[in-house]
Amino acid sequence: MAERRALDLDALAVSDRFQLFNFTRRDDHITYLWILRALDRLREVHQVQAGAEDVATALRELSASHPGAPVPEHGLRHRLDELSADGVVHRFDDASRAGDLASYRNRQSVYQFSELGYWAYRAVENVLGARVEDVNLSRLVFSDVLEDLTALAEANRTGQTESVYRRLSRLDSVMEDMGRRSAQFHVTLGEILRSTQASPEVFLRHKNALLVHMSDFMAELDRYLPRLDQAVHDVEGTGLATLLSRAAEADERLFMARDERVEDWRRRWRAVRGWFASEGGAPTRAAELGAATRSAVSGVIALLRQLTEAQRGGVNRSTQLRHLAEWVFNTPDDGAAHALMGAAFNVRSARHLGTAHEDDEQIPPTTTWWDAPGVELSVTLFRSDRAPSTGVPKPVKRNAGARSALRRQQAQDRAAERVAAARLADEGAHDRVLDEADTRILLRLVTKALESRSVVAGRLGSATGADGGTAVRLVPSDRGSSVRTSRGTLHLPGFRLELATGKGK
Repeated sequence: MAERRALDLDALAVSDRFQLFNFTRRDDHITYLWILRALDRLREVHQVQAGAEDVATALRELSASHPGAPVPEHGLRHRLDELSADGVVHRFDDASRAGDLASYRNRQSVYQFSELGYWAYRAVENVLGARVEDVNLSRLVFSDVLEDLTALAEANRTGQTESVYRRLSRLDSVMEDMGRRSAQFHVTLGEILRSTQASPEVFLRHKNALLVHMSDFMAELDRYLPRLDQAVHDVEGTGLATLLSRAAEADERLFMARDERVEDWRRRWRAVRGWFASEGGAPTRAAELGAATRSAVSGVIALLRQLTEAQRGGVNRSTQLRHLAEWVFNTPDDGAAHALMGAAFNVRSARHLGTAHEDDEQIPPTTTWWDAPGVELSVTLFRSDRAPSTGVPKPVKRNAGARSALRRQQAQDRAAERVAAARLADEGAHDRVLDEADTRILLRLVTKALESRSVVAGRLGSATGADGGTAVRLVPSDRGSSVRTSRGTLHLPGFRLELATGKGK
């Protein structure tokens, strides 16, 4: 439940909570831990606030039974102040502890665990005191859960508000404990299975207890799961809204509004319901736990079979290595030993590749291979012992479709030019506006005619150009001529155009 509440904290609050664990990152973190243990020891005897002298006395008592407990001769007050700066403890000034004026002026501080600081200290102690050997699935919890559900239904039916609150609180604690136990058990089981691959003797020594424990848990779960499902529905049949309202009414959390308490108990009841009550054919969490345990039993039995067969046949990794070592020791010479080890581990001799530097004149022949600069090798030469080559030329890729399209486009363009040339010969270039095709043909004819003209007796004569069966003749004229096109008017000063059908290429 605490983990779910932590999801609502923002980044600033999380950073403040992490500051509580600063003492674990200090250089003398062991000393800080023992100081907190001393404060906890004083707290157990109801000395909630303690001064530095009280903490020192508690540390001396701890060192009597725990030789590793340090007793700092100086700096204890400074460390307590550091813990206060981290928020682990609160510091108060107690003037009544001053016996004289000098003590009063030197500040007599007392220290007390803060609530969050105590949780941080307990979290560290829980991590340090965790033992994987303590894990179990707790098959006996199902009978307690069934009893609580039955009593909860009766309490809600008869209107016993405080009993409803106590039963719900107990169910919530049981659910949290079941989830923690199941997760811890399966994680530990996986670690044991992985570790026993190297030490089967340890696994074989505990196999019977492990299989019996998982089998008993499965049998108990199959026995109680239908009854727990019915018990959850019986509780809801007495009125779930009334149940949650009574639980919130008896809840003594002062700083939560009643609606918040109701919503909090509703969330806890959904956790109980998700564990045991089936809905819509979806498997319950208890059923999922049973399936995971059943799968774990199968894995344990399979591993047990492998270990038993390996021991019975006398062939496993260790025996193979021992036989190989004996064979290598009995080989007649070193070459045979190397050949045997190479065949066993698929180790081949080193491959020597010969290549020259690109500018070998820069490297003196007296330079050793150790001091000479390296030579880059191609991947092909390294992998296949063959020099890289570009290979034979690849055939040209022909695209028949593209070529056909280009030919069709070319034929269409030629046909359009022939039509334009014939129209120029029939209709002439004057008294109309030439389109793009006519203008392009006319410009080509005029260009050919201008290129062929010559000067005779200091004067330009007429010139002729032909293309595509249409000929143009430029006749000298003082008035010149002009042709209108779709892009504007083409002026030909000193010439007059004459178009006619003629021979051309």
